[in-house]
Amino acid sequence: MRICRFDDNRLGVVTGDGIHDVTQTLKELPTWTYPLPIFDPFIANLPKLRETLEQRSRQSNSKPVDGIRLLSPVASPGKIIAAPVNYKKHLEEVLAQKELHHGNLINEIHKAGLFLKATSSLIGAGETIELIHLDRRNDHEIELAVIIGKPARKVSAADALGHVAGYCIGLDITIRGPEERSFRKSPDSYTVLGPWLVTADELKDPSQLAFTITVNGEIRQDANTDDLVLGVPELIELASSFYTLHPGDVILTGTPQGVGPVLPGDVLLAKMDKIGEMRVNVGTRK
Repeated sequence: MRICRFDDNRLGVVTGDGIHDVTQTLKELPTWTYPLPIFDPFIANLPKLRETLEQRSRQSNSKPVDGIRLLSPVASPGKIIAAPVNYKKHLEEVLAQKELHHGNLINEIHKAGLFLKATSSLIGAGETIELIHLDRRNDHEIELAVIIGKPARKVSAADALGHVAGYCIGLDITIRGPEERSFRKSPDSYTVLGPWLVTADELKDPSQLAFTITVNGEIRQDANTDDLVLGVPELIELASSFYTLHPGDVILTGTPQGVGPVLPGDVLLAKMDKIGEMRVNVGTRK
């Protein structure tokens, strides 16, 4: 199943003929009083809602994808976890270019570990990346995004995929500079998820996904997830060995070689096997 959020927080199921509005299903979610949960309520209850979503999608008329504004398919992640230099050629690229590392110590992922991005940086494909600090280089980074579906703590790689709700395309926009990664990668709109969530039952093997990103029609990054240093199971094992993963948590698996600058007015087209494509506009903070 492919699930999206669109327009004014509508919920949709994506099929070959368009998007079917199933927003009514959200009324079946439990309600909470303060303090609110630290997980995404919809993702946590997705297994219980699957049958209703499928039924309502069959009963509703479709609308074309081109006519709607796609939001992040995950509304309320508790954490956005990111994997640095998780492709060997990207590590070589960063080490070779001073404008990428700015004198920072760059370790391969086994030594560097993972880092967190602010959840306030999250937008969807139909929203605009709003660049700041235009005196610096702002780069695109395309990645496979993994959405956690049920709690995971000290999970082995062998069992890790059983904790996945689904997958999206992720864009990890980055300001180059000497500061810590999480600081430079967390401005508003610097994390893009989309175009929708593809549930894990439809994408059983995330280890063989080809993907590309173009900027104004020029191919910048062209790679495959089979080149990951740590694959999805190993990343979940590593992350869950340090903190509990909750439904809706996002893991950005790392970007390959070919990162490059983006400017206001640019149009990014990101494509990934078995997920789809998303076109994202770049602007500047007003």
